[in-house]
Amino acid sequence: MNSEFLIKITALISGTIFLFYISRKALFSIKEHGFYRFFAFECCFCLILLNVSYWVTNPFSLLQIFSWIFLITSGYLILSSIQTLKKSGGSGEREIRSANFKFEDTVNLVSGGVYKYIRHPMYSSVLFLCIGALLKNISALSALSAALTIIFLFLTAKTEESENIKFFGSSYSEYMKGTKMFIPFIF
Repeated sequence: MNSEFLIKITALISGTIFLFYISRKALFSIKEHGFYRFFAFECCFCLILLNVSYWVTNPFSLLQIFSWIFLITSGYLILSSIQTLKKSGGSGEREIRSANFKFEDTVNLVSGGVYKYIRHPMYSSVLFLCIGALLKNISALSALSAALTIIFLFLTAKTEESENIKFFGSSYSEYMKGTKMFIPFIF
């Protein structure tokens, strides 16, 4: 075995343990969005590990340029969404058990900033990260990892939307009508 393979296996095991740890509450309930989120994160993480060797190969090829556009967009979306949640979401304990991370447990429906256009900008960030990582080196295995990531992101978002309707009521249903799930004006 070469050292690159050992490093990737070590990273995979360590990353999986970390993702399992932060998802442990939701992993035992298929009805919570955190269950599906774990698998979306895991598949995306596997995709990154599969293609990490290609991240700086042929840096000015068209695929690499598009890849970096997706990766930069991913970074923008995660930073912008966290900032907006902290600014407008308020915080508090929810009566309903939640798979949210602490900073996601908002008591106010957040509909400003990036949330004005996308209901799930954090999952959009993972989607764009996934596409950016896929474009680094498209292979059957990386395409499968990307497809699984997208499927689990969709299941995560749909499940979370049901949770949000229960928590926020009709105001969340109205909010859904004016926004897209992952990509502004498209989907």
